[in-house]
Order: sequence, then structure tokens, then C-alpha cells
Amino acid sequence: MPPAKSEPLRAPLENLYQTFDHTESATDPVHIVRRYVTPEDREVVGFCAAALAFGRVASVLQSIEALVAVMGPHPAAFVRRFTPARDSARIEPLVHRWIRGRDLVALMLILQRMLKEAGSIEQFFLEGDDPLAPDISGALDSFATRALQTDLREAYGRVPKRPGVCYFFPRPSAGSACKRMNLFLRWMVRRDAIDLGVWTKVAPARLIVPLDTHVIRLGQCLRLTRYTSPGWKMAAEITSSLRKVDPTDPVRYDFSLCHVGMMNACGFNRAQRDSQWALRGVCRPTVRRRRPSARPSARP
Repeated sequence: MPPAKSEPLRAPLENLYQTFDHTESATDPVHIVRRYVTPEDREVVGFCAAALAFGRVASVLQSIEALVAVMGPHPAAFVRRFTPARDSARIEPLVHRWIRGRDLVALMLILQRMLKEAGSIEQFFLEGDDPLAPDISGALDSFATRALQTDLREAYGRVPKRPGVCYFFPRPSAGSACKRMNLFLRWMVRRDAIDLGVWTKVAPARLIVPLDTHVIRLGQCLRLTRYTSPGWKMAAEITSSLRKVDPTDPVRYDFSLCHVGMMNACGFNRAQRDSQWALRGVCRPTVRRRRPSARPSARP
């Protein structure tokens, strides 16, 4: 199935965006990040919040709240002065699904190195970025590779071959959709009622959509991608399709598409006669045909 044409999508996607472009529209981890005022605190909390943004929303919010409670009112200052010998005891009890406290201690050490060596997470990211590249895939690869070169022995003792903190630093070159990293970049780079616009040197046009279950489902229903397996190629193709609708800011529709899916408001697998569905007429779910039974059904 070829990616969707842009014109039929433009008006309904814009209407959907306007519906969700206010802070009360949906519960989301970005609202925790918004509490902080300074750019350095927002990027530190933003990275931690995006890193933990997997699983049920209630569980995600609870885990983020537990971590920022340890970090206190000035999270960037906490990271800069972080010492495992002094501070690990408060972080190690924290657990989020398969992420353990020692993985979060390792994350603190990586973020600390970024702040000390580059001054900010943004500058650390920019050191591996080519602003002329069409998207941020190369920068993400460099960012993750350099981050994981941090000495993590204070977190793990004997560092495992693949420690849990690696989950926070995926790479496009390995096929990962890098959903949580792309979510963090959306929060930092874009600016509207939802996204914070903390960073100033990465163009929104180069961002890639954070690929989650809801964006995958709607991306397929809207014919934004021909791929059936999630990964970087699917995320890039959905973004490419959205770029035809808005060349300068293709991921502006991510928040609304994701949350309309989370709210089960998209009419997926339901008849498309719902007049309240904002994408009625352009959203075409693929109907799965039921396989015939091995035994003939009984006749009435």
C-alpha cells in the first residue's frame, strides 16, 4: 500500500491537532516536565521522563514522579553533583518494569557526564549531529554510542555485557524505532501548547515520529506507511508521509494521533459511520478476514 497523499489528510489532521493542542487535552508525561522552569531542568527531567515512557500510563507517571522526587526541585543540579556513594541508596529501590534502580543510577552518571563535558544534553547531542542531514538518525546513533562509552562501574560494579541502561540509548542503525528518544526530541525541539521548545539548534523538520502502538495503527489505517513491522524504517516512512502535509513540522500531529488511539476514539475495527470521528473518510482500517473453521459449522 503506497503512503497516503497529503491533500485529503491536511484538513482532518489539522482539526485533530487543534483539538489536542492544549495542556488539558490528555494525561501525558510531558506535563511533569512542564513543572520545571529552567531549560537545563526541563531537558534533564524530559530525558528521564521519556526514558521511562513505556507501559501503562499510570505506571509510567508513578515511576517518573518517584524519580523526580529523589532529584528534588533542581534536577540538573542534582545530576551535576550526583555521587553514587551518597545518592544511590535513594534511587536503587526504584523499579519500572524491567528497569532497576542501578540502571537509573547508571543513567544519572551518563547525564552527569553530558552536563560536565558538553554543558547540556542539547550540546552533547549536537556534537554528533550534521545539521544538513535530512533527519536526526545519524545524530541519534552518535548520541547513543557516545553515551554508552561512560564508565558505569560505580553503578554496576562489574558492568554486564549489556546493562539495563542500554535500553535508554537505542540506535536507528540497529533498526530500532527509538520511540522514547524521538519523544524526548519532540518535547525539546518543538514548541506549542504541548511541546516545550527548550532546544534551539535542531530544526523540527528533521524530527522523526515517536513510533508506538497507536501511531503504528493509525499510520497503517491512514496509509502513511507500507511497512507492517515496527522499526526505524516504519517511523521514517510515517514521518515522510506527514512531511508532505507539513514539511517544516511533520511530527506536530504525533500527540493527537497517539492520544486519540489511547482513548480508543479512532473507530478502529468499527464501522466508519461515526460522525464524531475526526478522520472519517480518510482513515481506512484493514479488515482482517476470519480464517475458515477446520470443521463445518452446524446448520440451523
